[in-house]
Amino acid sequence: MPKAQKVKRNGAANSSPYSKSSAAHNIFKMKTDIGQHVLKNPGVAQAIVDKADLKQSDIVLEVGPGTGNITVKILEKAKKVIAVELDPRMAAEVTKRVQGKPEAKRLEVLLGDVVKTELPYFDVCISNTPYQISSPLTFKLLTLSPSPRTCILTFQLEFAQRLFARPGSALYSRLSVNAQMWATVTHIMKIGRTNSRPPPAVESSVVRLVPKKPRPQISWEEWDGLLRVCFVRKNRTLRAGFLGTTTVMEMLEHNYRTWCAQNDVPVEEGPPEKEWEHGMDMDASVGGDDEIAEAGNEEDEWGGIMDVDDDDTPQFFQDELDERARLLNAKPTSKRKRKGKVAELVREKVRRVLEDETELADRRARMCDEGDFLKLLWAFNKEGIHFS
Repeated sequence: MPKAQKVKRNGAANSSPYSKSSAAHNIFKMKTDIGQHVLKNPGVAQAIVDKADLKQSDIVLEVGPGTGNITVKILEKAKKVIAVELDPRMAAEVTKRVQGKPEAKRLEVLLGDVVKTELPYFDVCISNTPYQISSPLTFKLLTLSPSPRTCILTFQLEFAQRLFARPGSALYSRLSVNAQMWATVTHIMKIGRTNSRPPPAVESSVVRLVPKKPRPQISWEEWDGLLRVCFVRKNRTLRAGFLGTTTVMEMLEHNYRTWCAQNDVPVEEGPPEKEWEHGMDMDASVGGDDEIAEAGNEEDEWGGIMDVDDDDTPQFFQDELDERARLLNAKPTSKRKRKGKVAELVREKVRRVLEDETELADRRARMCDEGDFLKLLWAFNKEGIHFS
């Protein structure tokens, strides 16, 4: 009889979705294609919650609660938890975790994609972040107003290292500049693969993002627009990134015309007075064949599972180098006119900012710090050049 009871207890345990057994794993299979890796180590879960320094009055946003291992620990300390979950099965499990308990009244589960969801007010964000949404979630949290007091976020290790990478580092990117401009970023701890079920392909890292208060008095759209241009190819000089990229100059011309119309600034239309040979004249002003070849051979910024910037970068930027290479190989048998006086005016303004006012024309984006980008943004805006 005792053996039969023991078998019965084991059988009951195996039916739990939180069991480590292979039988339970087959019943409740994780969707790794959407980044489901449930944190199973209670010690690590407790450490993550402790690092948030929660108050009894706090409303906490939890992204990806999974089966609720972190959720129940947050509910022990906070006033309320708003859990955003994409998988209906996981949403049901985290709800069952507190069903019939007093904590159930303090748990609100939102079913959907956190990046597309309009979030209610919260004080603290705690996230065991699916790797696929690391970049858009970070940008969303940085742009929230009012901003949360602090964010405790678990990311893929290499992505986390990008958040606090410094100029000159191989991992330094648009994400690094944005994160450090709008928040104070600190590393808390690493999490080994074996602490999650199923184990992810790489190690994870927990970081703390504390949004700066007061927020920097600049436009997010303008700031991020400038960084998008600078980091399209972070190893190109800024001169080549601006003056040598047709689509960038066309965008800036369009934005300049809009700014002039909004501020009643007259625009002188008409064709330019001179003609120019297509090909080498342009390249001499932006760095020549060597720099174009260097930019074309440059490796992608992200070498891991996900690319930080690819989801946000317009496709025409990625095609620009191929187009320029095609034009360089074409025979310059014909002449064409410059696009117009406005295009030439914008081009001269950009040249003046890069070469005269900031002296950053020959600097590469990966070597520029926050102060350099602020100097660029201020100088461009003073000339009526905008990025949004």
